[in-house]
Amino acid sequence: MDDTSTAAAALLERRGKYSRSVSHASDEFHTFRSCLRWMCVDQSNPFAAALSWSAFLLLAVAVPGASHFLLACPSCDGRHSRPYDGVVQLSLTSVAALSFLCLAGFVRKYGLRRFLFFDKLCDESETVRTNYMAQLNRSVKILSVFVGPCFVVECAYKIWWYASGASQIPFLGNVYVSDAVACILELWSWLYRTTVIFLVCVLFRLICHLQILRLHDFARFFHVDSDVASVMSEHLRIRRHLRIISHRFRAFILLALALVTGSQFACLLVTTKATHDMNIYKAGELAVCSVTLLSALCILLRSATKITHKAQAITGLAAKWHVCATLDSFDGVLTEGETPMAPQGSHETVFPNVGTDGESETDEAGDEEDEIDTTKLIPSYAYSTISYQKRQALVNYFENNKAGITVYGFMLDRSTLHTIFGIELSLVLWLLGKTIGIS
Repeated sequence: MDDTSTAAAALLERRGKYSRSVSHASDEFHTFRSCLRWMCVDQSNPFAAALSWSAFLLLAVAVPGASHFLLACPSCDGRHSRPYDGVVQLSLTSVAALSFLCLAGFVRKYGLRRFLFFDKLCDESETVRTNYMAQLNRSVKILSVFVGPCFVVECAYKIWWYASGASQIPFLGNVYVSDAVACILELWSWLYRTTVIFLVCVLFRLICHLQILRLHDFARFFHVDSDVASVMSEHLRIRRHLRIISHRFRAFILLALALVTGSQFACLLVTTKATHDMNIYKAGELAVCSVTLLSALCILLRSATKITHKAQAITGLAAKWHVCATLDSFDGVLTEGETPMAPQGSHETVFPNVGTDGESETDEAGDEEDEIDTTKLIPSYAYSTISYQKRQALVNYFENNKAGITVYGFMLDRSTLHTIFGIELSLVLWLLGKTIGIS
């Protein structure tokens, strides 16, 4: 009878987990799908895919092209001429096209739930599931935080440009109606392209945040009496998911870095020409475009390096756990000539809560304190069943199998960011030396 009830309970638990992995109309993705539908990037069915591709071709290709070639306004005054419009339109369209193609490929190949790893949440703890759902709902707000300010600035610039130079700008029929339609289409095009760019970056940040939550959950293994097999199994599962993320996003990260770098060098090249008169009216839109692309790239690189830093912090945590357990295993063992200590009332050794620099626990570490590998010692258990050899083997495994986000074999960590910054700075100085003579 007990076996029957246990089997029934297990079956109900499996059905509950399976129900979380199946997509339906009223699941937790309902609000998120609605947002994707309003952004014209939903491709859940053939009609939505056709609408999405039509919106992309119209707002990311046709409108920018028509705006550049039909509204170039070479005869306008100094404030309304647009010498940098070609760089702006080409930069935004190229990065938006890359983001749209990658997003469409991800959703078509994996589906939205599988792409965001929601099919794997049934194996996670309730804390991870709850925090990941909260982060999913927060992603739309994060998207609006990045898109909103850039769009407001662009709206102010476009409205001023059309309102103050209506008689100079080429128009068809009625000047006011023509300019109003052209202004609305250009603003829609800008909003669409920046939304698509930031959407893929925010989704990548969301996926990385799930792995950070899992690493925080995994770090608890070292604060309880766990066995090596369970620690190894969980770490291998996390490494596998990190490899999947790296494989999916490696081309997007590399191409985005190349396109944004090329865009910034093109901006630097056209703005340092001696024949161009620089002012806010001519270069304002170029500055907004640069801020948009650099912000998107920073989201990508920061998310990748953060998850890599958290994953590599596990090595330090495991080494500290090994040291604390080793110290505890030698507690009470007397060497020759040593005076016996008074017996303690508890079997568990109490280590002082001090940092690596000797400061007390009351001293605040602030934001410098890592959430996984803190500076506090870990209390070990006197009757732990893990031997010294097993703990040492586990630490060696962590030291020789570093996890994180990789791009074609190159780990995206802080040293990689320093290398990228050094290369970019060298190229900038070289370009400035060729244009304005900086040596």
